Amino acid sequence: MNTQRRDSGWVALPDAPEMRAVADRFDPHGRIVLPHASGNPWLVGHFAPDELVPVALGPVRVALVGRCPIDAARLAELARAVHSVSDVDGIVRALPGGVHVVVSVGGDVRVQGGISGLRQVFHGVREGFPIAGDRADLLAGLLGAGIDDRALAAQVSCAQLPPPLAGQSIWSGIRAVPADSYLRLLGHRATEVRWWHPPEPEVPLRRGARFLLERLESAMETGAGEAGRAGSELSGGMESAALCSLAAARNSDLLALRIGNGGRESAAPEWRSAEPLVLDDAELPDMFAEPDAAADPEHPYPGWRTAARIRYSARILGERGVRRHFAAHGGEELFHDGPAHLHALLRHRPVTALRRLRGYRAARNWALPPTISALLSAHDVGRWWHEQADRLTEPYPDSNAPRLDWGAAPVRVAPWASAEAVSTTRALLHRTARKTERLAPDRATHQLLSALRTGAPAHRRLARSYAAAGVRLELPFHDDRVVEAVLAVRPHERCSPWEDKPLLAEAMREVLPGALPRRANTGDGEAIRIGFRRNRAAILALFADSELAQHDLIDTGVLRRHLLAPHVGEHTLFQLDHLLGCENWLRSATRESTGRTDVPATAS
Repeated sequence: MNTQRRDSGWVALPDAPEMRAVADRFDPHGRIVLPHASGNPWLVGHFAPDELVPVALGPVRVALVGRCPIDAARLAELARAVHSVSDVDGIVRALPGGVHVVVSVGGDVRVQGGISGLRQVFHGVREGFPIAGDRADLLAGLLGAGIDDRALAAQVSCAQLPPPLAGQSIWSGIRAVPADSYLRLLGHRATEVRWWHPPEPEVPLRRGARFLLERLESAMETGAGEAGRAGSELSGGMESAALCSLAAARNSDLLALRIGNGGRESAAPEWRSAEPLVLDDAELPDMFAEPDAAADPEHPYPGWRTAARIRYSARILGERGVRRHFAAHGGEELFHDGPAHLHALLRHRPVTALRRLRGYRAARNWALPPTISALLSAHDVGRWWHEQADRLTEPYPDSNAPRLDWGAAPVRVAPWASAEAVSTTRALLHRTARKTERLAPDRATHQLLSALRTGAPAHRRLARSYAAAGVRLELPFHDDRVVEAVLAVRPHERCSPWEDKPLLAEAMREVLPGALPRRANTGDGEAIRIGFRRNRAAILALFADSELAQHDLIDTGVLRRHLLAPHVGEHTLFQLDHLLGCENWLRSATRESTGRTDVPATAS
């Protein structure tokens, strides 16, 4: 019998005796099996240390999986109010930190992750019974699932796909639950239930800033006081400086890490309790180093050019005794200037909207005709998806064009995608257009949530690189309560054409020492170009024997022409970054797995 071997990973099971066979598939070494009230297995898997808090009260079972400053006694108090799975809403809304919540009420099961998309839930069917879990690859192994060729074609063709395609599994028959929904397992049925909607954006800036600071402080309490030192990353931006300041106030032994030459140049504040550590470009691995390194088995990692640097810096942190490291991933998506709010503002507060519009046009050199067209458009999100499908092979639009639609960035295919892959992707986008729903009533909030949930799955896989070095990556900007605090503030106050990230600046005004940092040119662009030139031969050698080409997903001749061009542009390097993740993932899945790819693909 093949057993599932993972450093961590778990499944939630319906209340049925047939599920004992699923529990037996897990490696018994370190395995935890929690039962339903009936005695049948309910929650099974391998959990990271101190990341499982379960309670049992009669027929009710509740478990938190992840880091949360809630102990079993407090969780038991909250669980006393649970008489059905819908009652769990109250528990979830009271939880800081990032956790999965798994509940069984007399065998009726609810499983959910977080609203940012960082903690996902996947599900599939085994012998007629639905099974949920936190890793798509783990479920694929349990269910004998192969690769969904159509989903893989879209991943290879497009370097960035927004929700609902972002974060979707590329294993056949394995589906991701939307971040605003929970999964209900009852007998042979699995139902996705939307329970969360964004708060009404009615809070004024100053009150919202105070509330945001409280939520950030609460999010950073997770794991406070545990053994080992803390680390915090300084990237030169306001988000990382904010986290470093809050971390310094809570940790007497803090390592402040600056990566790359840009970190040395940034005007980030200093803290007496923080030991500075600068890893400059000369000692870091090049961008695009180790282009054929082993891949995360769950899903292609889109940030391949920085992967070797991440592994190196994580190892250095571990050697310096850091056990929890704060990083600002997700902050850029939460606090970007979001001009899409002009679309709704024009209809409700036209004078304010026109004044701000002048500011954005001056700052971004927007031409008047496309700006007026974008402001007056009234189509729904489905039409936006149809437009992306129709324009899939067109060039990227001018970077100065106003982005006031449902998507902050256009969806375009890489030039080396095969004709078959492009056709498959276009059909998938048209199907998505017919069934997708907006994430929020207004375009600005939809864009924010879409951007956050597009990046979150990659950040989860990023955390595994740190975990391999014994370091837990903390991402407070993905905390559910922090996200809600940002969304509650009036969009035209949290965004501005004249001020950088006004909501975060206001929240941190009394916390950050000295002047608020503004991100300068960090030199990453030059490091990317140098790294590509130094590793171009190794990249070309990798694709000389391409698994993607053998699956008729890319044209390696077109790829070579683009990579050998005298000037390799920014879009090409961005798409190459993602392509490397897809190539190495597929090599791992087909050459090192136990033959999952023999299972026929299914429609997405």
